[in-house]
Amino acid sequence: MFPSWRVPLCIQHIPSSRIWRGFVGTLLIGLLWGLSITPLLADENPTRSSASIQPYLDQVMDEVSEFRLDNGMKFIVLERHKAPVVSFLIYADVGGANEPTGQTGVAHYLEHLAFKGTKRIGTTNYQQEKPLLERMDQLFEQIQAAEKQGKSEQVSQLVAEFETVQTEASKFVKPNEFSQIVERAGGVGLNAATSTDSTVYFYSLPANKLELWMSLESERFLEPVFREFFKEKQVILEERRLRTDNSPVGQMIENFTAEAFKVHPYGRPVIGYVEDLKTLDRDNVEDFFESYYVPNNLTVAIVGDVYPTQVKQLAQTYFGRYTAKPEPPKIQLVEPPQQETREVTMKLPSQPWYFEGYHRPALSHPDHVIYETIASILSNGRTSRLYQTLVEDQQVALAAEGFSGYPGDKYPNLILFYALTAPGHSVEEVAVALRNQIEKLKTEPVSQTELEQVKTQARANLLRSLDSNMGMAFALLEYEVKTGNWMNLFKQLDAISKITPADIQRVAQETFRPENRTIGKLLSQES
Repeated sequence: MFPSWRVPLCIQHIPSSRIWRGFVGTLLIGLLWGLSITPLLADENPTRSSASIQPYLDQVMDEVSEFRLDNGMKFIVLERHKAPVVSFLIYADVGGANEPTGQTGVAHYLEHLAFKGTKRIGTTNYQQEKPLLERMDQLFEQIQAAEKQGKSEQVSQLVAEFETVQTEASKFVKPNEFSQIVERAGGVGLNAATSTDSTVYFYSLPANKLELWMSLESERFLEPVFREFFKEKQVILEERRLRTDNSPVGQMIENFTAEAFKVHPYGRPVIGYVEDLKTLDRDNVEDFFESYYVPNNLTVAIVGDVYPTQVKQLAQTYFGRYTAKPEPPKIQLVEPPQQETREVTMKLPSQPWYFEGYHRPALSHPDHVIYETIASILSNGRTSRLYQTLVEDQQVALAAEGFSGYPGDKYPNLILFYALTAPGHSVEEVAVALRNQIEKLKTEPVSQTELEQVKTQARANLLRSLDSNMGMAFALLEYEVKTGNWMNLFKQLDAISKITPADIQRVAQETFRPENRTIGKLLSQES
């Protein structure tokens, strides 16, 4: 399922997830918590060949420039003068997978707080606000200690004082001032998203507001103030209740993922566990920020009506103020090869669902495009094998889809398939039908016609991504950070064109093994 990039469909401060096509996608939005990449359906009858679009791709590559500041922060600029608009994207190479043990959810929490302002934005008087924020931190720590000791009377007294201080601190807050500044300047699409692999901040502005963006964003991460921390804690806990605790599919996804990843932090939810969210404090967020939001861990894409020389000059003026810092900690944990089939079965008030996932290598692996091709063959739209077989022919499922790269793709991950069972049929029937299609890839070579159709779709999707400034910003940064060079985005067409039926069969045989399989069965409580 080759992706085409565009702005994630997510509400401000709410992490985006991969927005999946069709009926299944509607139900799973917000639950998978994966990449901020949106696969699009390819054109029905795309006609451009790889050779015919290569000159256009070469032209786009020629319009991209890059530079790195002395502090290590990198900028990628794509000059486009089609309209007086510029899209901006800051990519922090840190996500849910980077969180310390016992602090799940801190990456997403920080994303929320990044909109609360600075010492000058979002407050009427920071000097008077600051001691109140610090007092709330102290009271929160005391409340936790008293709760552990079972001192209920002391807890009540501390909570009462906390609420008084919080009310006093709120008098200095200017809600949503950051977003209001952006909107008054003509900005649109102010948003952010946290995934397992990254945290991104983005919006678009008129071309004559380039310096405003430089000023706002550099200050946002130079001297942030994580105000309204405890109010936001309740917002995030409510998100968790909505997406997971009160959602049968959400609960299934969380348990399935934890079963598939026993060692690697991909097994933990980006939203965080309730017990961790309740105990997170401002020190945790500030420590996380200081460790990961360092210049050499931030990459910026600027796409639109700009001139690279001006961008570099302003970047040096504003972002050059950042002090160079050591590289953040790297994830050292490696998921060991799975040795046997794993299974999660849950009975909840839900229609029955079936999930089946297999471990696969990271985005940077040479076989990545082959895995994407397999996902496309099996589950790319209504002409895919799973839809045609499970939904149209056998009618054992109401929907059947899948994708490659769950829950992220910076590290080894899963190629995942799922289906919503049709009334009168069982998840066992769905499992057999789905498995038959997977086994066919191992035993029967894909026809050249079917393979060429997938390749054509991939070319069409890449062309679509070039139409959107923000889509290009996302695409360039995904490949820059995860593969080491943004040019790999364009080189993927060459890799796709070389895929053969034998490649598909080889990877299918290596991957779709029983011992590499994780199964999830969400059964109705009546089943």
